[in-house]
Amino acid sequence: ARCGLVAVCVGDAEPWVPGDPAVMTRRCNEAVPVLPGLGMTGRQLGLRPSSRGQPGGSNAETFSYPTINPPLTENARRLRRSIDALPADVVHLVGHSLGGVLALQMLNLFPTDKVGRIVCLGSPLVDSSAARHLARWRVGRKIIGRTLSEGVFHQPLISTDGSHDVGVIAGSVAVGLGAVVGKLESPHDGVVTVRETQLSGVTEHIVMPVNHVGLVFSSKVADQTAHFLRFGRFRA
Repeated sequence: ARCGLVAVCVGDAEPWVPGDPAVMTRRCNEAVPVLPGLGMTGRQLGLRPSSRGQPGGSNAETFSYPTINPPLTENARRLRRSIDALPADVVHLVGHSLGGVLALQMLNLFPTDKVGRIVCLGSPLVDSSAARHLARWRVGRKIIGRTLSEGVFHQPLISTDGSHDVGVIAGSVAVGLGAVVGKLESPHDGVVTVRETQLSGVTEHIVMPVNHVGLVFSSKVADQTAHFLRFGRFRA
């Protein structure tokens, strides 16, 4: 998959600016790469502008990366280089599932002051029982890939260091393929359990009534994401 970046304005000047990052930087100095999860490379993630006039996002291409074969370090370095190349003063990160793991692991491996706030959507930040079930079979290990295995199992996140605002949104609608491969602890979103998203040290953690895929397309999740990116907290 090719790497792309979504540039959206989260400042006061304009609600949002889709398209070319260079266009965005003429109107505000912040950008948001959106990192998809396992197997969703090249797919559009639907952050939308808020109905209350808060900043939202763009339906343009996301930051895409090969989720299976490369090791964690390679994908983290690719993300860091893309962030460095983006002509914006502050870069916020939104990661769905594995994308959230990659965002936080990148900051551990290649720290940068350019990153602002991070929102993780249904990300297995401390464990993944669904992936552990899959890993019992050879084909399952191939599906999981190296970035997830290394970022969740072999070099797991312990906590955030408090240098960035990190918001986590977990889902509680138990519909998804993860529940098919093995029994998941409730509540869960069909792939990732709520407990697996509860990383120590995050700024805020909320649970919303959506499943794992719904975290990407829900307008209410998009609204909460945009609110956190702007204010460092979720909407009450």
